[in-house]
Amino acid sequence: MTTGSAAETGRMIRVGNRDIFYSEAGAGAAVVLLHGGGPGASGRSNYSRNIEALARRFRVIVPDMPGYGRSTKRIDQSDPFGDLAAAVGGLLDALDIDSAHLIGNSYGGAAALRLAMDRPEKVRKLILMGPGGVGTTRALPTKGLQSLLSYYGGDGPSRAKLAEFIREYLVHDAGGVTEEIIDDRYRASLDPDVLADPPLRRPSGPSALRTLWRMDFTRDARLPGVRNPTLVIWGAEDKVNRPGGGRMLAERMPNCDLYLAAETGHWVQWERAELFNALAVAFLGAA
Repeated sequence: MTTGSAAETGRMIRVGNRDIFYSEAGAGAAVVLLHGGGPGASGRSNYSRNIEALARRFRVIVPDMPGYGRSTKRIDQSDPFGDLAAAVGGLLDALDIDSAHLIGNSYGGAAALRLAMDRPEKVRKLILMGPGGVGTTRALPTKGLQSLLSYYGGDGPSRAKLAEFIREYLVHDAGGVTEEIIDDRYRASLDPDVLADPPLRRPSGPSALRTLWRMDFTRDARLPGVRNPTLVIWGAEDKVNRPGGGRMLAERMPNCDLYLAAETGHWVQWERAELFNALAVAFLGAA
């Protein structure tokens, strides 16, 4: 099947016991774009302003991660980041890609960083935008993260809840957020399989504390051993994941550069697309 432009194709592929949908464009070194975990998220919707620019230089692969889009709606809630990382690594295996550059926003950034720890041979360079799991057990959740995690709770999902999350917490300037964006994300968030088993939610039960600690990279002794060239891009006005997480990564990872984007929220690749695209091409294209 074909999605988007004529040069972009979308396919389903079996990875372990799940089906992963991905789209692909361009040629060259493989670059995998991993989306965030907000309600209704998908690969194409999160990177709609980046795929074309990156595909001029690279082979761009954009999956819907497990739990989202057209992919199987199932995630191991005892170790979400590990499960997502395994799915990404499995996708590379299924596509016969020895290693790839990874670009990850929020939830996708956490999956990318975890894969660099679990299977370092599969990862070349990393670009992480406001990644999850950075110091998350060392302070109370932000208002943006609380909004995200409570979407399916209480009185259930609603368009008003989603509009507030995107306009108040994903971006600094909501002027570019159209009603169509809200409508598309809201429809996707109502998938019956997602309603039955939301992919991103607060850990609960007897193992909740263990899960939370497993999801905090600053408590993982392997973090300083991640030697992949890494560019962390964080919106200075991020209300979901605290910008101070960027400094934590830069201090603990030996080959990590940090770029703080002024007047920008959590969705750097969308809100500041031209800046992000230029930084990404320069960083990934460098020797």
